[in-house]
Amino acid sequence: MQALPIFQRTNRLTLLIVLLGASFSASVSAAGDAAVKMGKQLYEENCIFCHQENGVGQVGIAPSLTNKELLSTATDKFLIETIRDGRMGTSMASFNMLGTSGAQAIVAYLRSFEKLPNRAAEVNMEPDAFGDPRFGKQWYEQICSTCHGMAGEGYEAGGSGTAIGKSGFLSKASDGFIRETIKIGRSNTPMHGFQGPTAGLADLNDREIDDIIVYLRSLQTH
Repeated sequence: MQALPIFQRTNRLTLLIVLLGASFSASVSAAGDAAVKMGKQLYEENCIFCHQENGVGQVGIAPSLTNKELLSTATDKFLIETIRDGRMGTSMASFNMLGTSGAQAIVAYLRSFEKLPNRAAEVNMEPDAFGDPRFGKQWYEQICSTCHGMAGEGYEAGGSGTAIGKSGFLSKASDGFIRETIKIGRSNTPMHGFQGPTAGLADLNDREIDDIIVYLRSLQTH
């Protein structure tokens, strides 16, 4: 049998690689779609009562889970561990019974609402805050306590903000995540950004934001 010319063999090999690549991409896409479908079902069975349809949240009851800034800066680990462990001392119960696969599926569903590039790894690698908790306490009480409570107790203080002074949040949130949240805020929620020319209540510099983070960390130890 006469061998095919080398250019024909090369073309056939290229075509095979392309077809295998397309098949792999289709499989990955199908797996992703299945995870989102499962996550949507689990969300509607377990989360929708507090966080509402499409994860938009309820002010004073449960935060938005599909907010574009949250999804851009929160790691999958942060979201999965929050679902798994809940937030002790708040209305956010543990959903450990869903298992890792269930929590991952819910996160996949939440990720389907993403509108901004995912910066979570970059944000998570930001350096730890270095500041003065005495100044942080002053800033916190002037700016943050109205929504989050004087001791960061959240909704139970009657405000619109979450419990950012409790270990359930602080043990999972990196300083970078807290820093970026204070800087840019969360659009379409009561959480404003507090850095830059559009900041409403205060235009905090980097050091002042770190002072607040260090103060919040001191609440965890208390």
